[in-house]
Amino acid sequence: MSKERKIKRKSPKVKGPKLKPFRKNWDLYLLIFPVLIYFIVFKYIPMYGVQIAFKDFIAVEGILGSPWVGFEHFERFFDSFYFERLISNTLLIGLYELAVGFPIPIILALLINEVRNKYFKSFIQTITYAPHFLSVVVVVGMMFLLLSPQTGIVNQIIVLFGGEPISFMTEPGWFKTLYVFSGIWQNMGWSSIIYLAALSAVDPQLHEAAEIDGASRLQRIWHINLPSIKPTIIIMLILQCGSILGVGFEKVFLMQNSLNMSASDVISTHVYRTGILGSEYSYSAAIGLFESVVNLVILLLVNYTARKVNKVSLW
Repeated sequence: MSKERKIKRKSPKVKGPKLKPFRKNWDLYLLIFPVLIYFIVFKYIPMYGVQIAFKDFIAVEGILGSPWVGFEHFERFFDSFYFERLISNTLLIGLYELAVGFPIPIILALLINEVRNKYFKSFIQTITYAPHFLSVVVVVGMMFLLLSPQTGIVNQIIVLFGGEPISFMTEPGWFKTLYVFSGIWQNMGWSSIIYLAALSAVDPQLHEAAEIDGASRLQRIWHINLPSIKPTIIIMLILQCGSILGVGFEKVFLMQNSLNMSASDVISTHVYRTGILGSEYSYSAAIGLFESVVNLVILLLVNYTARKVNKVSLW
């Protein structure tokens, strides 16, 4: 008996199916390549130096040659007499910015979106965007001029109404308010751009239907515009919550003086004094690592809560 040979036909294999999206969208991946290089070189590679937070760093010995001390620098920071002041000042400023500064760009975007005259709308946008392009040095300089007890226009108005001049820039009680509201004035227009972009995607037919049903403009804002940009608001809230302890250095340092130190001393300025001026690199690295870890934990908690409650999250 002759054996029948069974010819097995092999299905043609698609060469590199996993690489097909890359070949198809190579131009888009090429555009993002410089961004990846930037993050690798300036964000991930420097993480190698984080280990000095657990070492007694000696410059001549290098990172690998420096002796390992474990959590000694963290314990020193937690036991220091200024630990409570640094944490409270940093946290209060972060929460103050979140409570007051976060809703204002949303409100501004909703108001600008309701302007029907395109020329007036462009004028308002230009006026509100312009302060964002001023440097921090210029903004703080303007604050010193406007709030000066002798020549500042604010104190002149107070005196005109029978009050006493207030030294705004040296009194600790005014520091957080001045820091937060000057930041709102500088950045609220720029921060509103993303909400205006989200509002531009709202279906006009929803407004037309609501208007036919007799809904007022305020009702349409509350029941149409706000729910439409809710995912964007949640994402921006998560991102801002992830930097509550990340109070910037430049503006605080420029506004800081010996008289308002009790309210203006934050983690970033303390790291500058100990790390740059005091050359305690390991100790300042430990403080910076502690701040980053706390911010990461807050980000994870807020993201988890947002995903459970609103089904919207970063990941």
